[in-house]
Amino acid sequence: MLYRIMPKTGDRLSILGFGAMRLPIKDKCIDEERATSQIRYAIDQGVNYIDTAWPYHAGESEPFLGRALSAGYREKVKLATKLPTWLVNTREDMDQFLNSQLERLQTQTIDYYLIHALNGKWWDKMQQLKVMDFLKTAKTDGRIVNTGFSFHGQLDDFKRIIDEGTWDFCQIQYNYLDEEYQAGTEGLNYAADNGLGIIIMEPLRGGNLGNPAPPLQIEKLWNQSKQKRTPAEWALRWVWDRPEVTLVLSGMNEEDHINQNLSVANKAYPKSLSEEELEIVHRVALKYCEIMKVSCTGCEYCMPCPEGVNISGCFDIYNTLHMYKQTMPSIYTYVVRNNGILSGNPSYASQCTQCEECLDKCPQELAIPDLLEDVVQDMEGKGFNEITAKVKKTLTNT
Repeated sequence: MLYRIMPKTGDRLSILGFGAMRLPIKDKCIDEERATSQIRYAIDQGVNYIDTAWPYHAGESEPFLGRALSAGYREKVKLATKLPTWLVNTREDMDQFLNSQLERLQTQTIDYYLIHALNGKWWDKMQQLKVMDFLKTAKTDGRIVNTGFSFHGQLDDFKRIIDEGTWDFCQIQYNYLDEEYQAGTEGLNYAADNGLGIIIMEPLRGGNLGNPAPPLQIEKLWNQSKQKRTPAEWALRWVWDRPEVTLVLSGMNEEDHINQNLSVANKAYPKSLSEEELEIVHRVALKYCEIMKVSCTGCEYCMPCPEGVNISGCFDIYNTLHMYKQTMPSIYTYVVRNNGILSGNPSYASQCTQCEECLDKCPQELAIPDLLEDVVQDMEGKGFNEITAKVKKTLTNT
């Protein structure tokens, strides 16, 4: 495992962090035995940074980690969690959430505490509620060690938040498709110039960049490189190539993925990609932009939808349809996932009523209702009723 130093703290952090937002599921809940084994295995292999948040896994991620990091594992890692800004309405709320998180995580202190999902609007609200006073107090009394924020907004607001606050680190979305999105490369450089440690989320853009069977156009570009790598390794190495990056979070939930990421993290030195390799990545990014329909990362901040629409799930299949051009398999998958037989409630894109509640919640600022209409046109048109009948017969044996 390679390590990098957090600039303001001196902490030696593994370049690979374990994100606890997409843990393995069993019977609609965290598969606790499997997830615990995965996290402890990663720690045993050198991972020393674990990231969670109040809403992950419908509020179950933090309590789960409290149990998973028992038996001496808590002492082996730096633990990060986040203040849920959208639920905070008073200065007192901040202390209540933090104290509850300490209890849920079964710890005396949070090593890296973030103000969650900031943009310009939420930052203004947090300032009015005296968030910096809260962070200073919590640092002084030992409940937290390092202060930071995760960001989903415009570049100007990102710079303003850095200028107006006192931070040890920040967390931004960054991958080879998002160089000019949200904070982007300019924001990354700005944070580094101000001495902040930089945590990267969504290096694989919700898993899309790590697909082991990329579209043919993408595969042809990767094959032009003399150095053969998996799509996931290309994406991770591209981020780790930046020396400004302290560590990269990966929401790993498959044993194979964990081992693959650990393998890459053992050799991903900064500035180790050649100019030729970087040019190939750039061409891949341009090609993805041509074929990808919706820039959804699957974070599910838009959920729950009041009408029950499986928003990110619909977009995931919609993107797959257009990237792989497999119409019938995609529609079958769409019906199986969203007909409600397995989940208990239908969740089709056509259930959207254009209430627009999701718009303010989306970190990617997607026009979700309009995009769901596109999903309906491509997924719920010709052949949809016939496939629905077949799927229902198969699943219900009637």
